[in-house]
Amino acid sequence: MSPENDQIEQLLNECSGQMRGIYDSCVENAPNFGVTFDTFSSSLRQSVLKFLYREGWDLPLKADVRDFLDSILADDLFLALACAAGNERAWWEFDHQHRAYLERISRHLASTDLTAQEVVDMVYVELYGTRVVEGERVSKFGTYSGKGSIRGWLRTVIWHALVDMHRASHDEVSLDGMTEAVGEGYTHSTFADTDLGGEDRMMEKLAHQRYKKATLEAIRSAFSGLGDHEKLLLLFYHAEDLKLREIARLAESPDSPLREWFQRRSAARKKDPTAKIHESTIMRWLDKTYKLVLENFCVELNRSHGFKDEEIDICIELATKDLADPDLYRNLASNA
Repeated sequence: MSPENDQIEQLLNECSGQMRGIYDSCVENAPNFGVTFDTFSSSLRQSVLKFLYREGWDLPLKADVRDFLDSILADDLFLALACAAGNERAWWEFDHQHRAYLERISRHLASTDLTAQEVVDMVYVELYGTRVVEGERVSKFGTYSGKGSIRGWLRTVIWHALVDMHRASHDEVSLDGMTEAVGEGYTHSTFADTDLGGEDRMMEKLAHQRYKKATLEAIRSAFSGLGDHEKLLLLFYHAEDLKLREIARLAESPDSPLREWFQRRSAARKKDPTAKIHESTIMRWLDKTYKLVLENFCVELNRSHGFKDEEIDICIELATKDLADPDLYRNLASNA
């Protein structure tokens, strides 16, 4: 570590007491968010490094770091970190505080009400996070630093979502975008289909057929292990192509089979059974259902086929391609 980096680290350590005080105040205001001090202080440190130690700047004084920490909107940051971790209470609070604002800005920026609703759906998916990197779900909330209000940051997120929607409607998908969406390995294979030829090609084809057969069997087994309401949730979202908000409205209906299921699992709804169901709630329960499918899938491959981790990874890649087909989810209809 360079002498300058040593000085920076020393400055941060000297301000750890101030960070602890800010954290304790946040916990007092929101005791049920479940954010640890390590997570909170790590975010603060990253913000300090990003905004105060840019290349070419003079090394700041301890007073500069303290002033910067005082300028952080700590409660907003605390809420964002809790939402990024999937905390149920934090998401309820986010919906309560900011959902109406998010909808209002979307309507203001979008050309039609339908586009605005689609933007809200897209933003909620990004905020919750569906992409997994090194086993961790990546939430858009991870980009919020606390420097500036969370509503100002949301305006930027909404604007980016509108730009992405415009690009998608004009079939302008970059290689980076495709890589992020479907994975680096699949993207590269799409652009470089190498003809192996001869025996190697035949052996690869046989291995692929073996893994694909096991994958399809494990997928069916994984789905069969779901509860009726989890199957119905997947059916609505993938086969029927319903939007998050449309599923939320269905779940609010008194005669909906999803209504009681959501009420049993939501602490906030136990307190107020008439509370509105938001997109974030649907996204969280979809995410939990995906995790259950993956767990059942891996267990089945190991138990019935004796596959090791490397072989299971191959099957997961095959399943990822197959899971894009809505027909796979339509098979749930007879069991939901």
